[in-house]
Amino acid sequence: MMETISCRLEGVNMATIEDVARLAGLSRTTVSRVINNHPYVSGEKKEAVMKAMNSLGYVPNSSARSLRNQKTGMIAVLIPRIMNPFFSQLIDSLEMAASEQGYQLIVCQTRYSKEKELSYLNLLKTKQVDGVILASIQNKWDIIKHFLQYGPIILCNEDDENATVPTVFADQVYGAYIATKHLIELGHKKIAYCSRSSNSKVSRKRETGFLKAMFEHQLQCEENLIFRDTATIEDGKEILHQIKKMKVRPTAIFTGSDEVAAGVISEAIRYGWDIPSDLAVVGFDNQSIANLLHPTITTVHQPIDELASLALKLLVEKLHTKSYQTRQEYQLDLHLLIRESTVTKQKTTKI
Repeated sequence: MMETISCRLEGVNMATIEDVARLAGLSRTTVSRVINNHPYVSGEKKEAVMKAMNSLGYVPNSSARSLRNQKTGMIAVLIPRIMNPFFSQLIDSLEMAASEQGYQLIVCQTRYSKEKELSYLNLLKTKQVDGVILASIQNKWDIIKHFLQYGPIILCNEDDENATVPTVFADQVYGAYIATKHLIELGHKKIAYCSRSSNSKVSRKRETGFLKAMFEHQLQCEENLIFRDTATIEDGKEILHQIKKMKVRPTAIFTGSDEVAAGVISEAIRYGWDIPSDLAVVGFDNQSIANLLHPTITTVHQPIDELASLALKLLVEKLHTKSYQTRQEYQLDLHLLIRESTVTKQKTTKI
């Protein structure tokens, strides 16, 4: 069985021969002579250049060309947060798909950091991995695209309209739209909303879907009912505390996350609230906790296995064809599972 390897790299590695020369305190010509094994370079200067190259992680062009012809059998997947059940399940599905294709998976956690993302993308540049799957994007595509000269990159879960690579994603705007519309159709007018991360394009698209449904029904979402940077069960509990203090409380909340929804519900029950009579709650992702908690959580189901399988298949195809810059979009369907957190004693219903 293949092992999933957790990778942690720090810093951004974009070193050039000029950087090596500067660090070594030598001329660019001297550094070039050392790299090309010129006979008339002192041992002291060679040592200084080698130390600088090692310190910066610099890979000479000739070595890089040689590395590009090698195969590592490793694929890196970049995720923002491994503790998020959605990404944990995505990793599990990707690992199984990779294993079937004879590859190992390296898991890299960016924590929504642009610097960490670039650091991990250097695994492709230094040929420590054959390809990269981006499950979230922090940097602009104009920055990321330069890494395509070293190997294939596939977008999975995230989408960027400027990307020139295959993209596998679900319609997050639609998912948030049907979740919010469900609450509105139940008669709720004062609806709170939770956003996972301001740096996440997925979060921004979900907010777009939420606001679209509200706008269509001439409803406004007050600023104090929008909760930013929420991702955990503890965040959900804190949100319930804030709602509890409000003079005029929302009657429903679209949390954008099953974890946050679970926190809201568990804390509401602790205070003796009835869900959904006192507060209707909708999650997102359809994680295991959504069907285990009582009441069960109405949520938007994401086709995680399909996302992973298709992303891995496309990456392997790119490794074979070596045609890395081809824009292809694969959009998978989302649907709403209606459970007890919005409709009392309701059997699971798919919309």
